[in-house]
Amino acid sequence: MPDTDLLTLLGIGFLLGLRHAIDTDHLAAVSTVLAERPSFLASVAVGLWWGIGHTLTLLLVGSIVLAWGLHIPAEFEVMAESGVGMLLIVLGGSLALKLYRERWHIHSHEHEGQLHVHLHSHRQQKDHRHRHWMTDAVRPLCIGMVHGLAGSAALMLMILTATTTMVSGLVSILLFGVGSIIGMMMVGLTLSVPVIYSRSMSQRLFVGVQGVASLVSVVVGVWMLVKLSPSVLGH
Repeated sequence: MPDTDLLTLLGIGFLLGLRHAIDTDHLAAVSTVLAERPSFLASVAVGLWWGIGHTLTLLLVGSIVLAWGLHIPAEFEVMAESGVGMLLIVLGGSLALKLYRERWHIHSHEHEGQLHVHLHSHRQQKDHRHRHWMTDAVRPLCIGMVHGLAGSAALMLMILTATTTMVSGLVSILLFGVGSIIGMMMVGLTLSVPVIYSRSMSQRLFVGVQGVASLVSVVVGVWMLVKLSPSVLGH
């Protein structure tokens, strides 16, 4: 393959990675994680680890496909996409359950003849210990790996038709992954703005934003499963 063609392919792979980061299912998954971690630093970390997990899966699948010249069957793609749909439902449901357990509500009481109103939560918090960075990294890493598995079929098809060697194919996948990492870090920063802003305004608004993130995740997950149901039933 001429050098110019290879460079063009690599550039396209990087740009596709950037574009790939803003797919609806990716936004829904990452938003549920960010809704629980309202800070710009955490949002960058979530995007980074999601992208790393996504890229690791693509490189693993790509190595197998390119080494043995395999083609990913349509059934596998349907199963992987269904897995993403179920994952989104679980993520949204777990956030909703957390909000329910911490359920914030208004309490009023009288003190020295004056009525006071304040917010109250049922969350049991015995200490203020911070979680280890690895604990926060594992979740977005695993989510990214699941999404990478679901998106591997289309990417492998593009790589197989455009490359002639395993090295150029893996480099293309790697640059696609780098693009998706950068794109998801940018997405994380963007999505964290309403979360951080709502928390600074009021606890009720913050809980509302979390509720929206939970609902969107569940709705997108259900939508994916409904869309895929004819393919599942057909097989």
